[in-house]
Amino acid sequence: MEWVVVVSVLVMTLLSLLRVNVILAIIIAALTAGLMAGLSLVESVDMLVGGMGGQAETALSYILLGAFAVAISYTGITTILVNYLIKKLTGKKTMMLLAIAGVACMSQNVIPVHIAFIPILIPPLLKLFDDMKLDRRGVASALTFGLVTPYIMIPAGFGLIFQGIIEDSMESNGVSITMGQVTLSMLIPGLGMIVGLLFAVFITYRKNRFSTTDVDDNEMEEVSMSAPKDVKFNIKHLYTVLAIVAALAVQLITGSLIIGALTGLALMFVFIVVPFRNGDKVMTDGIAMMGTIAFVMLVASGYGNILKETGAVKALVEVSSGIFGENNQALVAFILLLVGLVVTMGIGSSFGTIPIIAALFVPICVSVGFSPIATATLIGTAGALGDAGSPASDSTLGPTSGLNADGRHHHIWDTCVPTFMHYNIPLFIFGWAGAMIF
Repeated sequence: MEWVVVVSVLVMTLLSLLRVNVILAIIIAALTAGLMAGLSLVESVDMLVGGMGGQAETALSYILLGAFAVAISYTGITTILVNYLIKKLTGKKTMMLLAIAGVACMSQNVIPVHIAFIPILIPPLLKLFDDMKLDRRGVASALTFGLVTPYIMIPAGFGLIFQGIIEDSMESNGVSITMGQVTLSMLIPGLGMIVGLLFAVFITYRKNRFSTTDVDDNEMEEVSMSAPKDVKFNIKHLYTVLAIVAALAVQLITGSLIIGALTGLALMFVFIVVPFRNGDKVMTDGIAMMGTIAFVMLVASGYGNILKETGAVKALVEVSSGIFGENNQALVAFILLLVGLVVTMGIGSSFGTIPIIAALFVPICVSVGFSPIATATLIGTAGALGDAGSPASDSTLGPTSGLNADGRHHHIWDTCVPTFMHYNIPLFIFGWAGAMIF
């Protein structure tokens, strides 16, 4: 039983590296886990489907955020940002990557649209990237940095939700900790993300690279030039900003992305920024933009349900704990992070895996004398490892959705492998160091 998680995650990773569709790869990995755990094929499918509801709220929020992002783009306000980037940063590859990372950071805390901004902002910039010979793997790394680091380090927006899950999960497993301590626990792992970004921007992806695949140049031109050229700030843009602020405020007050996105959408129609007759098109385009990602999250949730309900994750932790030395905290931290990496690489969602990881990590951490802050460091880092490099993570699926608009960017080799290399490795090292320091 202890090898179920390892083998199924390896199956998913291998299939993904062989360019099998990520949804199919996750389904096959989930069925592999079920069969290895002694379930029949039918029972495995039933458990997979039964667990998909675990991410239903996330999937629905992504669809609504996608519609909200489409409504925002309808006004042309994103074109102002695109034109500004083109005007100021053409030929400045390093600054372009840092600016994209900055925009992505704002999507987590300031304008809570998460990955929904990427298919709106990035496709119009693709031709510019190619003209600059900008390595799209660097863009993917910048985007993933901005999608992960803010919620790790900043207790606002998505960060408030993430750190709140860590606090609640530890409390429910018998360890008392404050939100301030959780924030402190994630500072060192967050520094690892910053180191990874700087390494990607200033060292790995400084060289020229042109994306080449068999894509028609006219198609590329159509994708890249889909946004209008000259847009001036007007009253509709002001109403759009008000809708964004309202969506953020409601999301923070209620703690619900769904209610926040609905508020933003409603105000876009109330202010007649988007004509009501275009409501069907806005929703359809939002589903087209975010539907695949939402469905990946649902299937990944079903996969996680199989690993949890069959006891595969618990068995892996118990076997790993057999090699722990009671006084060897360094080895304990290393093994726990390694187990966390394997589990979260398969499930993909840091938010969804934190409660599972906490239930397994907390008793072990207490038994070997880790402080609450050190325990939170291990739990938070293990969760973030999945978001930073898993094929099933929205933080890797999002960048691919924008960068592959012209068919010249591969999800695994151009997004997941670079983000795993630049973020999972430093996250692991800095998370381990943080647990030792705290």
